[in-house]
Amino acid sequence: MAENSPEGARLDDPAEIGRRVLRLRTERGLTQRQVAEPAYTPAYVSTLESGKVRPSEAALRHLAERLGVGYEELVTGRPAHLATDLRLRLTDARRALATGAPEDAAAVFRALHDEAAEHALVAERAAALQGLGDCLLESGELHPAREAFAAVERLLADEPLPRRVPAIRGRATAHLLTGELRYACYLLETTLDELNASGLHDPDALLLLYTASIAPYMDMGAHARAAHAAELALALAPRVSDPALVAGMHRGVARTLIAEGRTAEADASLAKAQELYQQLHIRTELAHCHWMRGYVHAQDGDLEGAESELRTARDMLASKRAALFTEQVEVELADVLRRRGKAHEAEALLRPLLTSGASDGPEEAAAGALGAERGAVHAGGAHRLLGLIAEERGDTETAEEHYCAALSLLERSSAAGDLADLCRLLGDLLRRTGRVEAALDAYRTGLGHRAAPGTTTLGPAPATPPM
Repeated sequence: MAENSPEGARLDDPAEIGRRVLRLRTERGLTQRQVAEPAYTPAYVSTLESGKVRPSEAALRHLAERLGVGYEELVTGRPAHLATDLRLRLTDARRALATGAPEDAAAVFRALHDEAAEHALVAERAAALQGLGDCLLESGELHPAREAFAAVERLLADEPLPRRVPAIRGRATAHLLTGELRYACYLLETTLDELNASGLHDPDALLLLYTASIAPYMDMGAHARAAHAAELALALAPRVSDPALVAGMHRGVARTLIAEGRTAEADASLAKAQELYQQLHIRTELAHCHWMRGYVHAQDGDLEGAESELRTARDMLASKRAALFTEQVEVELADVLRRRGKAHEAEALLRPLLTSGASDGPEEAAAGALGAERGAVHAGGAHRLLGLIAEERGDTETAEEHYCAALSLLERSSAAGDLADLCRLLGDLLRRTGRVEAALDAYRTGLGHRAAPGTTTLGPAPATPPM
């Protein structure tokens, strides 16, 4: 938006141009005659400055020369090379997000957005909002992140769909981290269908969407769809030049390989991702690779190796002040610690994630860091672990409370695999305490969510693009 103009005013509006000519002429101490001659009259300049005439391109070029500014700056009010300078500073802000704290980078993106909005630079404004949304995701501010990504989509509404895909992917990721797995899948699948139906087979956009869909598919227990998405992502990778997209693909594919028991291949895929992230200096994604390698070690029974990798991931994420991701890693680290016989250490790690410190009971979970609106799947996992720890020390009442809290969170998020395991734990506990009918209800709940392995309730899978 030009200086002193109302919201939505056209940059080339005669009134805007007239005010701009008047301001520039006054700043330079020039008379209307000095600006006008030899091609125009002072009366013409006066009429133009009052906004009563739309100047021709020839007149604007003459005036720009006399005023000592560029033609584009006179027409738009944008300083010369502003757009180029903004794009360079957006790149610097991206680098700051990759290596530093998200709230620091967020302040830069907000300032760049305001500057781009002042001069009606739509593409740069959208890029700044995209960066801000990514910052908010890292810091765990999920609702503001969704709003930022939705604003990007509105700004780019008239652009081809591939331009909006990063924002759609960001919004889906925010829903995933909130615990709304089914809606995250819906966003990604409908976008894939729209891309394929319209013939916009942009490889970068498709790779981003297929990679992003793996995590919610896996959490929902839709392993067949996750594996298919991974296969399509691998097929698209040779057509993509952005190394960050390729690295994300390798990290996503590794998760499907882990689920299939192909841990050596998963580790090799993670090594490729890790190498690319190191070259790109993207510390958050590099931490995610350590996080997933910790999970691989845990699956292989190497609990010492798993603890080492998860601690590395946690330290890296904490140093970046990526709050939500740090808390999620701590839940998985606590699981490894419990399995290593360090139940007290695991419990000490978990309780601050769920409570405000005022109470030790699971009923305080909603006031803590993780809960129904923030990291619901990991919040359920934390309650599950606290239930196991309580059960192992013989406190069945507290164990049942934690299992029920976890059940409520996981049912809401549709995390079918975790939910089935939890229902088995709760059912076994109820059966051992003599409540057979309640145990059967718990088992039925778990079985109901496992009735259709490899599928979701979203309908047909998205169409496959031509390869």
